[in-house]
Amino acid sequence: MAAHILVAGLFHETHCFLGTTTPLDAFTVRHGDKMLACIGDGSPLDGVLEAAESFGWRLTCAADYRASPSATVEHHVFEAFWSDVAVALNAAQALDAVYLVLHGAMVTTRLDDVEGEFLKRLRAIDKAKDIPIFGVFDLHATFTEAMARHADCLVGYRENPHIDSRESAMRAAALLDRCLKSGKRPRMSVAAPGIIWPPSGTGTGNRPMAELCRLAREAERQHPDLYVVNIVGGFAYADAAEVGVSVSAAGTDPATIRDVTRSIAEAAWTVREEGLVTGVPVSGALERLPEAGGKPLVLIEASDNVGAGAAGDATGLLRALIDKNADRAALVINDAEAVATLTNVAIGQSKRLAIGGKGNPFDDGPVSLAVKLVHRSDGRFELEDRQSHLASMMGVHIDMGTSCVVRYQGITILLTTRKTPPFDLGQLRSQGIEPTECAILGVKAAVGHKRAYDPIAGLSVEVDTPGPCTNRIETLPFTRLQKPVFPLTRKAAAADTDR
Repeated sequence: MAAHILVAGLFHETHCFLGTTTPLDAFTVRHGDKMLACIGDGSPLDGVLEAAESFGWRLTCAADYRASPSATVEHHVFEAFWSDVAVALNAAQALDAVYLVLHGAMVTTRLDDVEGEFLKRLRAIDKAKDIPIFGVFDLHATFTEAMARHADCLVGYRENPHIDSRESAMRAAALLDRCLKSGKRPRMSVAAPGIIWPPSGTGTGNRPMAELCRLAREAERQHPDLYVVNIVGGFAYADAAEVGVSVSAAGTDPATIRDVTRSIAEAAWTVREEGLVTGVPVSGALERLPEAGGKPLVLIEASDNVGAGAAGDATGLLRALIDKNADRAALVINDAEAVATLTNVAIGQSKRLAIGGKGNPFDDGPVSLAVKLVHRSDGRFELEDRQSHLASMMGVHIDMGTSCVVRYQGITILLTTRKTPPFDLGQLRSQGIEPTECAILGVKAAVGHKRAYDPIAGLSVEVDTPGPCTNRIETLPFTRLQKPVFPLTRKAAAADTDR
């Protein structure tokens, strides 16, 4: 008989230091079989739906709530999601398991461990009390003790940029199928070394993450009873009790998962300094243009990282480009107000705009420029790379809202209505901007852009500009941390990593 699996999704990466909140209408919400619309969209949900078909599972689709990274979520959003899932769960007959598509770093106005609370509530319902709960989650989760206690096996992305989000969802589904067929249920353990790294320090192509991932794969090879070992980079901008780097594992032998998570967490502590990344002044970065050898100089403005919740409208880099009279430069600024101002302006005409600086409390404010409108569109495009980091968040069909391309002297600016992480070159090309023909490209990201931009870059430099996604973690006003965490206190001793 086909296994009967309930599927649900809750996906939000919450930046707690933005001073605003994220309402329900910021979420794309799908109920029941409307979740099947995600088939083929390249997302993690697409991955589990494909896996379910290959395993012959019978699915009950509960609800999927998904939003781009942004400010603290209004708590009623979580309660609405929970109500939808609870109704579907109680109505389902003879469930064999639950499969969840999670981010893992969601915070509401009342909860700092949303996923842990969700799993706890699931276990309190009789129909889910004694069945496997599996799922997939983002590498930038805040993986908590409650998540480990109430789930059987949660599988994290292995790559940052997140080129394997769909693959990870399918890997988690395969492990669930293994569990159902063997009748052996794993359990989870988590260990935390007491470290917070900014997103720029969590790329898996470089140390320290590359070294920790190597240890994880080695442990999986050495211990056949292990289902998975997850290296979790954490999300630096979530003000939560257990925020930070962690190592989680699932397996059938409690001693093994405890020892493995503890040993890798201890290894993370020894390389803690390597995850701290700092940028350079923009003026100094622009002086390195000759080093790019005729290819684009990519300036990474991590402080305005759209993929981590920033508004995408910081003006620090734009101001520097203007000051240096930059030529053949291009960047994207999210500014719905500026786009609206151009509504009745014809292509080729000029208009003075107040650009950017409206959603960033760290910014110097809008830049007033007389620009020429060169392109207007509905802002929709399809990812050139279906494994793009962006697919893990939005699928392959992207909608930036009405978008305008304007030009000021040698600087081309793509203005969007909806903030969109710069993780795919189709974003620029769909608007008539060929990135390989630019001398300078501004990118509001930390790591997620690398798969798209590194192959075309002559040189990439991270710049230090004002913004909410600062690499200077010690400057953030954390209030909920349970214990000393590096680098907030560099005197912190290696804490007991066995939770």
